[in-house]
Amino acid sequence: MFDLYKVLTISEWDESVKSGLIETSLDNKDGFIHFSSSTQLALTLDLYFKSDDKVILLQIEEEKLDSPLVYEEADGNRIGKFPHLYDKLSVQSISKKWELHRNAFELPIEVLKYIEDRK
Repeated sequence: MFDLYKVLTISEWDESVKSGLIETSLDNKDGFIHFSSSTQLALTLDLYFKSDDKVILLQIEEEKLDSPLVYEEADGNRIGKFPHLYDKLSVQSISKKWELHRNAFELPIEVLKYIEDRK
C-alpha cells in the first residue's frame, strides 16, 4: 500500500480534474505540494479542513511522481517530517480517491489498517 496522501476541498478537486494538475493556493504560496502520511492525516484534517463538510482524499503513487519527495520538518503546530514535492502533481499520480464526509472525517478502512500494521 502507498502511504502518501493529499487532501483537497471539493472546489480544488473540481479544478484539478479540469486542469489535470493537483494544486492548491497553499501549495502555490509555499512553492511545493503538501502531502501527509497515514499517521499525519487525522491532524491534517482537523487543522486545515474543519470548515469543510466534505473533502477529497487522494492516495498518491510515489513511483508516478516526476521528482523525488523531500521530507522536511513541519513549521508551527506540527511535529515530524512531512513529504513535499517541488514539482507539478498530475492527476495521473492518483492510485485511489475517496470522498470524506464530516463525521470527524472518518478515514477509509484501508488507511486505518495500514496505520495499525506499521505499529
